Amino acid sequence: MRFPVFGEYAAAIPPPHIPASERPLRSKLSKLWPWAVLLCLTLSWDASGADLHVMGWLGDTKGFALRDHGWLNTVMHDGGKRLAMLMFACVLTMLFWPVGIWRRVAQIQRLEVVVGITVSLLAVSALKRWSLTSCPWELQAFGGVASYVSHWTWGVSDGGSGHCFPGGHASSAFAFLALSLPWLTSLDPGDRGRGQKLLAAVVLAGLALGAAQTLRGAHYPSHTAWTAWICATVAWANHWVFAWWAKSNTRLAS
Repeated sequence: MRFPVFGEYAAAIPPPHIPASERPLRSKLSKLWPWAVLLCLTLSWDASGADLHVMGWLGDTKGFALRDHGWLNTVMHDGGKRLAMLMFACVLTMLFWPVGIWRRVAQIQRLEVVVGITVSLLAVSALKRWSLTSCPWELQAFGGVASYVSHWTWGVSDGGSGHCFPGGHASSAFAFLALSLPWLTSLDPGDRGRGQKLLAAVVLAGLALGAAQTLRGAHYPSHTAWTAWICATVAWANHWVFAWWAKSNTRLAS
């Protein structure tokens, strides 16, 4: 049986380059502090009412000047979606035909990454479908027909088309948080360094895509923050499920 090499998947046989006695005993709960901090910051932003203040700086009763900006619309929006589709196709290919550093990742972990990205995208899409929150550019304050209603006021329509919460475009990047976990949870410092770089790249890409949509008037900043939190939650939950599955199968095989 081929044993995985990374952190949460450490099984009965330890990775050859790290003795079992040197493994750090880390509680799963201790790894949740970034997730908890992100949740607290997002809730605080929501409670402050800063969304409307930010959008007020960017638009007026005539709408948003940058709504149809060439770079934001064509490159950041359309181009960002195409790049995300290409990246997902590459990750899916690595599941069956791994090359380079992917050869060090067990197939079950490659499957974890694919499932994590897919479920993150589906979770954001499902929430958008159920949401009655309209985009900022539909508000009366910005030349539209909708009235502002908090996305926490479930079941109440604001008079617009709805389906704008959370930020779907930002999920094109944040869904790839699942990609960094096999490396972030490694016991090898070099692997963790790669994971941190992957994580930083995904977060920066998500923030850039979210900022572009905010500048265009398509999403409040909180929409991007909630998308990041949802994708992070799905990625970690998915990771723990796959880790439990891998360890259970290892115990049964041993």
